Amino acid sequence: MAWFSGQGSGQTTASSPAAYAESLKPADEPAAASRLDRQTILLLLENAFYGAAHALSGTFVSIYLWKAKNDFAMIGWFALIHQLSTALTFWLAGKWVKEHNKMNCLRTGVALSASFYILVLLLGTKSVDYIMLLGMVQGLAAGFFWLAFNIVYFEVTSRETRDKFNGLAGLMGAGVGMLAPWASGLIIVQMSGNLGYKVIFSISLTIFLLGVVVSFFLKKRKIEGTYDWTYGLRCLRSPGNVWRPVCAALVAQGFREGVFGFLIALMVYIATTSEQKLGNFALITSGVSFVSFWFAGRFLKPKFRSRGMLVGVIMVIVVILPFYWKVNYMTLLLFGVGTALFLPLYTIPMTSSVFDLIGMNAESVSRREEFVVLREISINTGRMLGTLLFIIVISRSTAPAVVNTLLLLLGSAPLISWFFMRKVLRLKNS
Repeated sequence: MAWFSGQGSGQTTASSPAAYAESLKPADEPAAASRLDRQTILLLLENAFYGAAHALSGTFVSIYLWKAKNDFAMIGWFALIHQLSTALTFWLAGKWVKEHNKMNCLRTGVALSASFYILVLLLGTKSVDYIMLLGMVQGLAAGFFWLAFNIVYFEVTSRETRDKFNGLAGLMGAGVGMLAPWASGLIIVQMSGNLGYKVIFSISLTIFLLGVVVSFFLKKRKIEGTYDWTYGLRCLRSPGNVWRPVCAALVAQGFREGVFGFLIALMVYIATTSEQKLGNFALITSGVSFVSFWFAGRFLKPKFRSRGMLVGVIMVIVVILPFYWKVNYMTLLLFGVGTALFLPLYTIPMTSSVFDLIGMNAESVSRREEFVVLREISINTGRMLGTLLFIIVISRSTAPAVVNTLLLLLGSAPLISWFFMRKVLRLKNS
């Protein structure tokens, strides 16, 4: 490869940043305690199981497809179908989680995730001929799971506990991210052909089943109100509504995630041609992320969010620059370690602040499902735009200068997120 060297007007929230700042008093949220209770811990465990199953196999899905057909555009189309399906599922399933049983929605997401790996096992190397089907199934799974998960997350946390929850979630994610891909890489290289892939996909199925079991210990959530299909759109059409810059920030967040979420692992594999080295890469970077999320979750208080976010944004851009020198395992590792070290400073304020905005008053809380849908559609819009740009560029050229510039462009999107969030963050914590 040339690239490598080896209801109403929509104004139910505060309609301006100033009004938003004024409204921030003790939040009318379902959970107001400053410590994590049993339900919160169970939700963290559910997240850990779901994350572990995907860390075990998800890291290697793009590698599995790549080995069957060396085609960047194909991987991009798989990701794009996944992202589009996820966004549509969020919007359509919003009615289910608001008016019916959101826990069943969560379990459906887990079950569909298991179904995805069953399909991959059944199709084998023919999976590359069913990219649209596989992308849709994985997108549906992600949409159902994360919609229900994010609603329950909002209901069991408060402004006082959100940074702690997100820090712990990141900590646990980094923990499984260390061990699962490393173990997967070891299994794959020790077994001939695609047997190793079949083994790790099968293990993931078992972990997803454990996740379903844990979900039954989460309490059935209260149902209130009716789902407004166009509520988020009306918010965005309302001049001065605080959700307009926030959604712009979320689109920028997704712009980077959409491509970096699948491309980095693929770059490591192409540069090394070794699943074991990819596993080692995940072990090292997740180890750094483990420490970073612990530190950020412990010390990144609301009043430090804006400054911390800016530092994180600048550094995740800087670590892309070594690619202009050479793209090999060492520069990829430098990128991975740098990203793992500083990304929590960006993602924790983004996540916590948006959910704080949802919980700023009783009227906003009553529309939490619509706001979560708006959040996720915004992120996935960014992901789709980024992935579409990737497909267009990579279909024309894989020259190092072209691809590295694309990575820098995509990787600089968090700066746009900070730009749109900075006034909200500063007003909120002033």
